[in-house]
Amino acid sequence: MAVRKRTAEALQNELQQPNFTYLLRRFLYGQIHPDSESDSDIPVSQLPAFHAKISVYASAVATYFAPSDLCGIGGMHRERIRAVPSWRRGPARYDCVFVNTNPSAEGMCGLDVARVRAFFSFKFRGVNYPCALVHWFSRISDKPDENTGMWVVEPEFDFAHSPLGGSAIIHLDTIFRAAHLLGVCDDNFVPRNLTFHDSLDAFHSYYVNKFIDHHAFEIAF
Repeated sequence: MAVRKRTAEALQNELQQPNFTYLLRRFLYGQIHPDSESDSDIPVSQLPAFHAKISVYASAVATYFAPSDLCGIGGMHRERIRAVPSWRRGPARYDCVFVNTNPSAEGMCGLDVARVRAFFSFKFRGVNYPCALVHWFSRISDKPDENTGMWVVEPEFDFAHSPLGGSAIIHLDTIFRAAHLLGVCDDNFVPRNLTFHDSLDAFHSYYVNKFIDHHAFEIAF
C-alpha cells in the first residue's frame, strides 16, 4: 500500500481542514489523559505540541466477528474501508463507518456513525497512533424510525453550517466496521443528475441501513 508522508500543516491544507492541527493536539491530549472527562474545554496552550511527520493511507481493513454471515473460518470477516480523493481515477470515495463510542451499551446506543475523510498514523513519544479524521453523523431521535425500523442520522455542522464543526480525529481501534447509509428523500424528488458519488452529500438526513447484511442487522438495532 502506497504511503504518503506529510507534516501536520501540509496535511491540513491538503484536506482543506483548517482545524486539523488543533484536532490532532486534542486527540493526543485525550490519549495521554484517558481519565479526563472532556478535552474540549482544555486551553490550547495546554495541548501537546506536535511536530512529527504523518503517514497517510488510502484505506484500512476492519476485521470483526460475524458468525451469522457466510464468511471465513470461525465467522471472521474482513472488509476494506477507503478514504481517497480519487477512486479508480474517478471521483472521491469517503466511506462511512460504525464507531464504538460506548462499549457498555447495546446496538446503536453504543455506536455512532461517521464518514472517514483520511486514514493516517504517526509516532508521538515513542507510541504509534493509527488514526482517522472523521465527520460525525448524529441521531435525530432516541429510537429507530417507526416505518422502516432503521435509525436516522444527519451530518453534524457548526453554527456557520460548516461540516468542520462536526469533525474529529479518532483512534483506528474504535472503528468497528463499515456502515451503509441511504438518503432520506422525504416528500422531495431525487434529482435526475444525482450519482452515487454524490449520495452522501445530497441529503439532509440518512437511514442507517441495517439490511445491508446479517451482521449490520444484528448490531444496528
